[in-house]
Amino acid sequence: MKLKSFLILLICLAAGQAHAQDAEKAKALLDEVYNKVMGYENIVVDFKFDLYNSEADVRQETRGNVTLKGDMYYLNYMGAEQLYDGKKVYTIVPENEEVTIEDKSEDSGTVSPSKMLTFYKEGHTYDWDILQNVKGRKIQFVKLTPIDSNSEVSSILLGIDVETKHIYKLIETGQNGTKTTITVNSFKTDQPLSKTLFTFDEKKYTDEGYYIIRN
Repeated sequence: MKLKSFLILLICLAAGQAHAQDAEKAKALLDEVYNKVMGYENIVVDFKFDLYNSEADVRQETRGNVTLKGDMYYLNYMGAEQLYDGKKVYTIVPENEEVTIEDKSEDSGTVSPSKMLTFYKEGHTYDWDILQNVKGRKIQFVKLTPIDSNSEVSSILLGIDVETKHIYKLIETGQNGTKTTITVNSFKTDQPLSKTLFTFDEKKYTDEGYYIIRN
């Protein structure tokens, strides 16, 4: 083997080994996050949502909050509320005075509220990305690429607080170029919750004149 070819081979092998080590580091960090999240009784997150598509010149910014307990969630976002009680999803839109009730469907690759803090556990390859200093906090980013080639998501950057092992930021890039950023403003755990938070009271909304749509 010529010296030049041998050197190229060595470089390729070293690069491949470094990539494998980075993937292992990324997976190990995500496992730490997952194990910590699963140890909480419930999680309450206040977040900032930013959607941007430069091609269509569309930008949307808003804030919201979500309460998670197991698979159940209560989401308050863009003037609407969404509740998942473990069986059905209830979307309440006060502006239209309507409630949509539907069975939970499989996601098309995007991150749903119930999987917001655990979605990365499967279905992705991992890469170690940049480390940022955000107001004194060290945020380590991990890049996730969906294994499913038909996914609507091109990639996800997950920013993790190195000290707390909590998710700080999620940057999702769609195949259509749309970039969605969710930044966590506050992350509270094991909060006292109302016993009826994840229960839908249909009578309450029919009495208030809401139109109930069943899908």
